[in-house]
Amino acid sequence: MSYETVYAIASGKGGVGKTTTTVNLGTALAQAGERVAIVDADLGMANLAGFVGLNPDSTTLSDVLAESASVDDATYRLAENIVAVPSGTSLDDYAETAPEQLRDVVDELRSQYDAVLLDVGAGVSHETVLPLGLADAVVVVSTPEPAAVHDSTKTLELTERAGGEVTGLVLTRTRPETDVSYEEIADQLGLPLLGTIPEDPAARESVYAGTPLVVHAPDSPASAAYRQLTADLAGVDVLNDRPDGGSESGSGSGTPPADDSDASADATRDSEAQQDDVSSAITEAEAER
Repeated sequence: MSYETVYAIASGKGGVGKTTTTVNLGTALAQAGERVAIVDADLGMANLAGFVGLNPDSTTLSDVLAESASVDDATYRLAENIVAVPSGTSLDDYAETAPEQLRDVVDELRSQYDAVLLDVGAGVSHETVLPLGLADAVVVVSTPEPAAVHDSTKTLELTERAGGEVTGLVLTRTRPETDVSYEEIADQLGLPLLGTIPEDPAARESVYAGTPLVVHAPDSPASAAYRQLTADLAGVDVLNDRPDGGSESGSGSGTPPADDSDASADATRDSEAQQDDVSSAITEAEAER
C-alpha cells in the first residue's frame, strides 16, 4: 500500500462517474486484502446509502456531524474488508450538520483502515472544499467531455485553496478513437493521467444489478481498467488470482452491492464533435484560472 491513506475522489461536474470510481476502487482494494472505508462526503446530495443497500433512515454521517452519534454508529460492514459511512439524504439531515466535524471523523477512520475513500460532492461549497484539504491525495474524475474538463479546473483551484494536493486525473467513458489524446488532456490540465476507464455497457448493467462493476462483470474492459487504476494508485496487487478463477483482479471474495447513479447517466454523445472541442475548452479554462 502506498503511503497515502485518505483519498478524496472529486469532480467539478456531476454525472462523470465519481461515485462509481469510489466504489470500484474501494472494492478492488478490499479484494486485495486492504481494510477499506468508503465515506459519502457529499453532504448536500448524498446518495451512497441507496447504492450499497443501506437504509438512508439509519444512523448516518449526518448524525455524527450533528454530534448525535458516534462514527462507529454510522459505520456499516458491507463485506469482507470493506465498510461504508453513508450520509443522510434529507434536507433536515443536511441542515443540522457541522461539516467542520468531518476532520475528526477522517482522523478516526484513518487510524482504523488501510484506505479511506471520500466521495466528495461536485460544485463549489464549504462541504465540498473541506474534504479536499483533509485527504492525503485528491483524485480528479472527469469525462473527456469539454464541459467536464473545464469544470475540472475548478476542482484544482478549490484543492489548492484548501491546502490539498491533487495526485492525478482519471478519465471515464473514454473511447478508442479520439481526435485529442487523453494524455494531452491531462497535460493541459497539468496533471498526471492516472488511468482511463473505457465506455462499457457493463457499467450501466452493474447499476441495475446493484453490484460494483468489478464484481458484476469482472472480465469487462472497464473492470480491468479499474483494477489497473487501483494497482497503480495504491501500489497493491489486484491483478492476479481472481476468485472466479480468472487471471486478473483481486484476491478477496466479499464485495458490497454498490455502484453509482453517475454511471447510469446517458452516455450517448457525439464523440467526434466532443473531442474537437476539448483543446479549446481546456485553453479557455486555463486562461480563467
